[in-house]
Amino acid sequence: MPKPPVPEKVNEMLAKPNPAVMTAVRPDGQPVSVATWYLWEDGRILVNLDEGRKRLEYIRDDPRVTLTVLDSESWYTHVSLQGRVVEVRDDTGLVDIDRLSQHYGGRPYPRRERNRVSARIEVDRWHGWGALENTDVVHH
Repeated sequence: MPKPPVPEKVNEMLAKPNPAVMTAVRPDGQPVSVATWYLWEDGRILVNLDEGRKRLEYIRDDPRVTLTVLDSESWYTHVSLQGRVVEVRDDTGLVDIDRLSQHYGGRPYPRRERNRVSARIEVDRWHGWGALENTDVVHH
């Protein structure tokens, strides 16, 4: 699997509001996958979680995660990004979830009654498939 940075073709795909699934690791070692919104920012991934989600406990205990992003125009094209959560912080004022909601739906996040937490993921390795499989890769 190549290491970052990703090629421009992959960067362009990740910048779009594509469907994605994030996988975290439970304390017993079982992987847990959940659909999620994400933002690709400067080679890192931003995700946002409700404060009561078990997944939040999992990433605090074991920061290793994978995000698989499916190209919304062709789900056979996807990229999997393996990395680790390097920052977990309260989403004060729901600023980050509003950014995600704007990116995916064009409006602020509608549910304002619960606190949210933002997590930043640093990518260690990535793998593309479909239209991204033949992307020129520079190995570092």
